Amino acid sequence: MAIGAPTPQQDETAPHEVLIEFPDNRLLIDLCGEYDRNLADIEQRTGVQIVRRGNQLSVMGDEPARRQAIEVLEALYDRLEAGRAVEPGDIDRELRMGAAADASERDDGEQLEMFRGGKVEIKTRKKLVEPRTDAQRAYVLSLYENELVFGIGPAGTGKTYLAVAVGVSMFLGGHVDRIILSRPAVEAGERLGFLPGDMKDKVDPYMQPLYDALNDFLPGKTLAKLIEEKRIEIAPLAFMRGRTLSNAFVVLDEAQNATTMQMKMFLTRLGEGSRMVVTGDRTQVDLPRGVPSGLADAERLLARLSGIGINYFTSRDVVRHPLVAAIIEAYEADA
Repeated sequence: MAIGAPTPQQDETAPHEVLIEFPDNRLLIDLCGEYDRNLADIEQRTGVQIVRRGNQLSVMGDEPARRQAIEVLEALYDRLEAGRAVEPGDIDRELRMGAAADASERDDGEQLEMFRGGKVEIKTRKKLVEPRTDAQRAYVLSLYENELVFGIGPAGTGKTYLAVAVGVSMFLGGHVDRIILSRPAVEAGERLGFLPGDMKDKVDPYMQPLYDALNDFLPGKTLAKLIEEKRIEIAPLAFMRGRTLSNAFVVLDEAQNATTMQMKMFLTRLGEGSRMVVTGDRTQVDLPRGVPSGLADAERLLARLSGIGINYFTSRDVVRHPLVAAIIEAYEADA
């Protein structure tokens, strides 16, 4: 292995133990995490035991689990050597994807500069975003390769978050002139009544998840200025009628709550130089009884058209709290 990389050494006195040596003890401290919480996370997820011995880590357990744990530790150490921090999400990504994250090499010009060493990375002003599951990785690739993309799956799988991240990255790179984010203003099973304030005050509660995503990628002052200049727009779906959205990155969130006519209206807004993303969860339709979801119709009608990517997520792709995946699976089993 390259100088500075961890070197596995088989301990002959312990056939189920492998020692990994890390040259930089300071990086090893960061790798272990505060109170060794990173090691504890890897132990829990892989079923191995990890013991620190000076500048070495002893990994004990069955061979497949041991190999997975070592690959994760090496990948995280490489990340630290590159000057980047290790966060819980990075551990989760390496455990889920492992070597698959390095499986392909891409060189598709400046628009795909997010590919580095086979890894998929989305650069924004505040953070570097990386897919954490194979489905997320395929989704991000689809967002760059297709002019119209559908992301369909349960809550917590990163459909909207990754779409907004790619939109911000393309905007910052000059590939689009503006970002337009939209949602149907449909109440989730409860009557909210008349909200006070002007039109923005009335619709902002519906749009808050989109503001939350943008705040993760852009500094507050920058975001406020771009919204004031209308280079970033956040508006209800009804406001899209009659517009032609050119040179824009357009996201329709919670698309399962769009009617068939609304979906057709939205999809036909696509203009020259634009990208459009439609995200939704077919199991969380809040439309009145008897009103069909436009997302289901669009999925059925457009599946065979070229230039359109349809990506699916399952409970295995949930990247929120682990209980979210268990809750989704429980409801699916009862359906």
